[in-house]
Amino acid sequence: MHSPLEDLYPVTCPFCKILDFYPAPSSSTGIIPTGSSTSPDAPLAYVILNTPQVIAFLDHAPISRGHVLVIIREHREKIADLRVKEGQAIGSWLGVLSRAVIGAVAPPDEDAEKLKDDVGDWNIVQNNGARAAQVVPHVHFHIIPRSGHVPEVKARSWTIFGRGQREDLDDSDAEILVDQIRGRLGRELERLLQREGEGALQALGASVESFKSRTKL
Repeated sequence: MHSPLEDLYPVTCPFCKILDFYPAPSSSTGIIPTGSSTSPDAPLAYVILNTPQVIAFLDHAPISRGHVLVIIREHREKIADLRVKEGQAIGSWLGVLSRAVIGAVAPPDEDAEKLKDDVGDWNIVQNNGARAAQVVPHVHFHIIPRSGHVPEVKARSWTIFGRGQREDLDDSDAEILVDQIRGRLGRELERLLQREGEGALQALGASVESFKSRTKL
């Protein structure tokens, strides 16, 4: 059944508003942004990745430190609405972004491949529709780092995805965190280039030139 609210999207979609101020990158800007949008009217968003099809930024109400949203550039309400290439694009970034996020929130000097047990777990969550806890009707994935002890539950397979208390993002910490994740992401792309070659970057919609930015890697 058609809802009148649907007529307002993507005009009122908060994710689309962010995308308006972060257009698809050119080879000169790179896919790892630096700073924030230069427009005073831009919504506050700590953007980590910006590609022709995918953008990632810190959640404004994180469940845990490093909680990141990964969204598709086109306004698609549910995952069933994705075009095949869009699904391939967002899916191919989830592993790379996970390594960058978890590496950034790991203890200092801890390598992403040898994470301490305290920070080495995370959720990747994707919801479709209000009854499935989707708040913004624009396809997005959550990457939620998990720290601390494993909860004592009788059936761990039934532990609720995304369980935890949401809090407002600390802007001062976000400035630090977004730079750390961007730096880790640059390193992950360099490793990917060395390990799998330029074809792997091209599969991500990137090139050797496009993943370089002014961020110090």
